[in-house]
Amino acid sequence: MDYFYAFLIGGIICVIGQILIDTTKLTAPRVLVIFVVAGAIMTAFGWYEPIVKLAKNGATVPLPGFGYALAKGAMDGAKDGFLAAISGGLKNTAAGLTAAIGFGYIVALVFSPKSKR
Repeated sequence: MDYFYAFLIGGIICVIGQILIDTTKLTAPRVLVIFVVAGAIMTAFGWYEPIVKLAKNGATVPLPGFGYALAKGAMDGAKDGFLAAISGGLKNTAAGLTAAIGFGYIVALVFSPKSKR
């Protein structure tokens, strides 16, 4: 059932994003920012934690999961002070950010991307 819930919740998140892109004039980057902020806000209200417990990686891998990790790290760090609140979010997301930057660099080297005109 873990795989089913991960697929279901992750799929629902993706469908919501696709609907936003197809039916509104929002660009993809704006939808991505909306998802990250929504994940952080839902975490602040305690609404995203039950989804993570149910879907596990189906909820933590998509972009709302990034907002969840940032907010959770900041809230955990806030118990130790202001600077810990800032560094807590960075500690929780450091591996994902490093992988994204590293893989992006490798892909740019392999495929030599060009900007659109």
